[in-house]
Amino acid sequence: MAKVKVYNMKAEEVGQVELPDRLFAVEYNEPLIHEVVVAYNANQRQGTKSALTRSEVRGHAKKPWRQKGTGHARQGSSKGPQWKGGGIVFAPKPRDFSKKVNKQKKRYALLSALSTKLAQNEVVVLDKFGFANPKTKDAKAFLDAFKFNGSVLVVNDINDKNVKLSTANIPALSIEEADNLNAYEVVASKNIVLTQSAIKQLEEAYAE
Repeated sequence: MAKVKVYNMKAEEVGQVELPDRLFAVEYNEPLIHEVVVAYNANQRQGTKSALTRSEVRGHAKKPWRQKGTGHARQGSSKGPQWKGGGIVFAPKPRDFSKKVNKQKKRYALLSALSTKLAQNEVVVLDKFGFANPKTKDAKAFLDAFKFNGSVLVVNDINDKNVKLSTANIPALSIEEADNLNAYEVVASKNIVLTQSAIKQLEEAYAE
């Protein structure tokens, strides 16, 4: 088990904790992480975009003028894509972009991503994470105390209203509950901050 320091929100060391190998000593599997991340992004797409083809544009298909002798280019219909209000060539239509990935792959990809973050010294463990009042300046003070380089993902065990309100206006800081954590969020963030309670929750979720 890897032993890491535990900090409070002022970046002061308050103890140590051992991280379980089944969560933080998993072999790096880049192809699997890539597969899961691609599927996650694909599943976020609504696929509701739609436009009309020339056959669906309202109106008639009557030839606008005779073939020859007008000085105009020949036209077969005013519903063609070259006309204002005409149909769209290869018009987008509603489609399902979703990709299926089995549960075991998702779990392994998450643990592989977490293990890699720890190996790269991009994981910080907190004793707890919360704010007495919803204030953005308190969240900013937390970031300033640790002097993070890049985006930060804080993984907590509960859905705290004050935390969400305090961090809402800080783009580089995101919050997630341990139960909803996924591989995409881990690899998309430069730094991962885990509370001790979140680690326990992950241990229970991934207990063998």
